Amino acid sequence: MSAPGLLIAAPRSGSGKTTVTLALMRALRRRGLVVRGAKCGPDYIDPAFHEAATGFPSLNLDSFAMPDPLLDACAGLSTRDAALVVAEGSMGLHDGIVAGEGRTGANADIAARYGWPVLLVLDVSGAAQSAAAVALGCATYDPRIRVAGVVLNKVASPRHRRLVEAGLARIGMRVLGALPREAGLVLPERHLGLVQAGETADLEARLDRLADLAEASLDLEAIVAVAGGRAEAGTGALPSPPAQRVAVARDAAFSFLYPHMLAGWRAAGAEIVPFSPLADEAPDPTCGACWLPGGYPELHAGRLAAATRFLEGLRRFAEDQPVHGECGGYMVLGESLEDADGLTHPMAGLLPVATSYAKRRLHLGYRVARLVEAGMLGAAGTRLVGHEFHYASELTPAPDAGNALARVTDAEGVALGFAGHRRGRVTGTFFHLIAESDGA
Repeated sequence: MSAPGLLIAAPRSGSGKTTVTLALMRALRRRGLVVRGAKCGPDYIDPAFHEAATGFPSLNLDSFAMPDPLLDACAGLSTRDAALVVAEGSMGLHDGIVAGEGRTGANADIAARYGWPVLLVLDVSGAAQSAAAVALGCATYDPRIRVAGVVLNKVASPRHRRLVEAGLARIGMRVLGALPREAGLVLPERHLGLVQAGETADLEARLDRLADLAEASLDLEAIVAVAGGRAEAGTGALPSPPAQRVAVARDAAFSFLYPHMLAGWRAAGAEIVPFSPLADEAPDPTCGACWLPGGYPELHAGRLAAATRFLEGLRRFAEDQPVHGECGGYMVLGESLEDADGLTHPMAGLLPVATSYAKRRLHLGYRVARLVEAGMLGAAGTRLVGHEFHYASELTPAPDAGNALARVTDAEGVALGFAGHRRGRVTGTFFHLIAESDGA
């Protein structure tokens, strides 16, 4: 039987979804319930926090970037051996791109597809009865979904709570919890969002405090009772591995690899061989491919530049086997990386790109790519969908047809020109690969 699910969503970003999600996960786990997490959209930081809270990997669910078979495979994996799936939304409940129904990338698409009721987190700071109007709009905007109740966040006082609840009673909306304002529970952040789970030294203590908060502030029994829907387990549509032994960089500088990618590689029998560039480790030369995920290399540029065994080993590996870098990994494959202080550090020199974090500019959004030539990611013309989120600037000339990895558009088909680079067996791009797609 498929586990029931629940989607934690909100009217907008910054409402407290992650706080409520982690508090609920950890509290239910502490009670002995087997909970698994999922993340709507292309976020690659929150799933690691979900894993820390539940003890199980958390997969992304993306109605725009993932073809239906892959989306269903990821949702199905999220139910495996679980009593409850808790999916965390991104941005606002209905926020997405302009696309056909069910393909917008919005949280609501996921709730509708799998019948998961929505638990709406309302930041009620600066509002009282008007919060009910916001909840009513979220609940009625899309008839495909059901908002099962709300959790109030940043409640200032008992009187404030009574006023908010009076408005919600008027529209018949259940209140399943209320969290007080408590800044000490906020997780640390940096320029791409939360500090990574592995870097949060007191993460276990924070999660336990969140569980205590959930016990005191949420109606846990009622929340579990409103869960529903179903997603069938299956792995057949997960991504295929680039080789049967894949060297994967993994440390504080390289950590943003979507969990469904690793799940697909392992399901196909591939062996993942981790190595740490920050520890000056080189990729295992017996592997058939090397993958450098994104992360925060700009925070460790000096150490990476001094990691001679890593850099020399990477160069030797690239002579005979394919290497691919995403975002931070792409930057390290380049000629140099300028950090936020304006210091330039030499990198691997395998791709003709130099990047800078001193000259910051936000790049954000889905990328739909067509490969220029055959390589590690597929045949020439293969359609890939990924997501780009970084502040780096390129100091070198833009790629052209002779050295670009792909020609790309945004989610709505607006042409963005060539992106990424290829040289020999080495490829790299700023977008994080989510799926190969057979779309038009």
